[in-house]
Amino acid sequence: MTRPDRRPDSTAGSDDALFGSEVADYARYRPGLPDAVVRLLAATQHGVPDPVLLDLGTGTGQVPRALLPVLHRLKHIDLVDVNQHMLDAAVAALEPVRGACTVDVFTGAAHTFSPSGRGRAPSLITSCRSFHWMARPEVLAMADRVAAPHAVVAIMGDGSLWTQEADWAAALRVLIQRYLGEERRAGTRGTYTRPGRSFVADLADSAFSDVTEHSFPVARDWRPEDVLGYLHTTSFARRALFAGRRHRDFETDALELLRGHARGGVLREDAVFTVLLAHRPR
Repeated sequence: MTRPDRRPDSTAGSDDALFGSEVADYARYRPGLPDAVVRLLAATQHGVPDPVLLDLGTGTGQVPRALLPVLHRLKHIDLVDVNQHMLDAAVAALEPVRGACTVDVFTGAAHTFSPSGRGRAPSLITSCRSFHWMARPEVLAMADRVAAPHAVVAIMGDGSLWTQEADWAAALRVLIQRYLGEERRAGTRGTYTRPGRSFVADLADSAFSDVTEHSFPVARDWRPEDVLGYLHTTSFARRALFAGRRHRDFETDALELLRGHARGGVLREDAVFTVLLAHRPR
């Protein structure tokens, strides 16, 4: 079963300003989790009789959607996001595959989450490509309050096309800067600021200070048109950043650029998917 979202007073309502209108593109164009990463996450729950997943910044539910067919014993999933449209899409994606697993949704900032009932202390807490958006020390303090004693925290991601070193990605970045300025856009109004400390340092200062890092090389092939769809889901090149007709002009120029770099209609991306697994010290 699924239950209605719960909105704490401090974060009432859904923050749909950033990706509220891009949910379909997000579900279609965002790359999923590599199979090796899914197996690694599932392996952390060996010996846990009734695993409970807490997915922070769930987006369209990629993490639980990938885990459910592998981790059949999942008893309950809590989905947390500030965007109600994303949560609606995540619930719809999980419905055909969740079986007897129950699902709750929580609309609000990750650090304000609390379980909806007893027996739902998460044994696995995940954040995929989203931890940088969060109040990280507060999130890890929340995780310590709600998590089972044996819980695992998994912080993971693989960067974005902005940070890719492929020739075509670098040329695309230059084009974006020509339209939007040199500084990388982020959020609804600001520019990107590199975190002052690493995620490893955040974890080391938390209750989950026993950290291991796992890296998985990933090769992806993109069609030029799919790259444009992916850009709709980014905070550095989404439609709303372009005034008037400039987004149409940008996409025309970007498609020409990408087709010029494609080989056999394909653009190759070589990325590294990194997973930080953290436990309380044993």
